[in-house]
Formats: sequence, structure tokens, C-alpha cells
Amino acid sequence: MTTPLWTQFDAAPLMLTLRVAGLATLVALALGTALGWVFSRTRLPGRGLLEAVCMLPLVLPPTVLGYGILVLMGRRSLLGGWLREHFDYSIVFSWHGAVVASALVALPLVLKGASSAFAQVDRQLEAAARTLGQSPWSSFLRVTLPLAWPGILSGTLLAFARAMGEFGASLMVAGSIPGQTQTASMAIYDAVQAGRDDVALALALVVSAVSVAILMLSNRYLQRPMP
Repeated sequence: MTTPLWTQFDAAPLMLTLRVAGLATLVALALGTALGWVFSRTRLPGRGLLEAVCMLPLVLPPTVLGYGILVLMGRRSLLGGWLREHFDYSIVFSWHGAVVASALVALPLVLKGASSAFAQVDRQLEAAARTLGQSPWSSFLRVTLPLAWPGILSGTLLAFARAMGEFGASLMVAGSIPGQTQTASMAIYDAVQAGRDDVALALALVVSAVSVAILMLSNRYLQRPMP
């Protein structure tokens, strides 16, 4: 008798994936929105180089990104050693390491969406808000950000989908410890390696369904005309 596919589904890796991807997306949203405004509105010296560095996670092999995180924040690095000595804390073999890796790979998607969205906002509307007594910060919150939000949200949804699928860098930094650092992508890989194709298929179907829903939602906001 064939075992139903749904009985092979383990929710723990998916729940961890959603938690890691959610936190990573929040980090990418904050950094990407700020950097997107800087790149679209300022003439910062070396802006082209800085933007290229921020976009590197899109093209770098995941192993290179993971190695870079280990060099900067691993136990033998200055920062990692300081954290371990003073707080007995390390991101290595911790799900926090997966958050860092996922945030880095998600950042370029938010950054591009935010930069493009801010560039399309009519500055005359911002000037009008200033003439009505709004401060620069108030003008940003009440005029610029709401007008740019659909583009930022579209990039953020794509970033969440990308963070859900992160594998290589997270594996190098956090490892694949069942119940602790094993995300859905790692669980699928481990299941295939162990010959448990039914478990891999069940997880792959669920992750694919969630990803399709996110992409459809992102396309909806991406195609929405600018107010």
C-alpha cells in the first residue's frame, strides 16, 4: 500500500524557512529602502562602486558569499571572536547565520525595486509638500514613501521568495542541523541524498506553491501604475 504523500511532509523545516526568510526580508527592506533612496536621490562619491558591491550577491556563487560571511563574522574573525568572548555568541551553526546569508542575497532585489520606485516619484509633489510647511522627513513619510511603496513592496516580495530559496551560503554558515538550522531547501537536499524522494517531493511541492503565490502577488504590484 502506497503511503499518502502528505504524510511525508515535515513542517519543521518550512516553519524555520518562513521565520528565517521573514527576518531576512525585514533587514533587507530596511537597508534596501535606505540605500535605494540614497542611490536615486544623491550624488554620493563612489556611488556606482557602492551600488555594484550591494548588487554582488545576485551574481556571486553562494559559496563565495558564505565564505565572505565566515571571514567577517566567523569564530576566528575579529567581530566573531569579540562576540564569542564577550557574549558567548556565534552565528556559525546558528539559524541567525541563515538570516544573515538570506538577508544579503535578498538585499539587491529590494534595493533595485526601491531605487527605481524613488526615481519615478514626481519631485514637484515633494516640493509642494515643502511649501505647505512639511519638513523633509514628514514629506518623505507622507508623499515620497507612499508613492514609491508599490515598487518597494514588489521588490520586497521577490526578496522574500529569494530568501526562502537560499541554500549555499546558509549551508556554509549555519549548517544543516535538523530542528535547529535545517531550512526547507536543506531538508530537500538531505532527503534526496538519503534516497527519501517522497519527503523531498512533499517539501518541494509546498515550497513551490508558496513561491508561485508570492511571485503572482509581486507581479500584481509590479504592474500597478504609479499613482
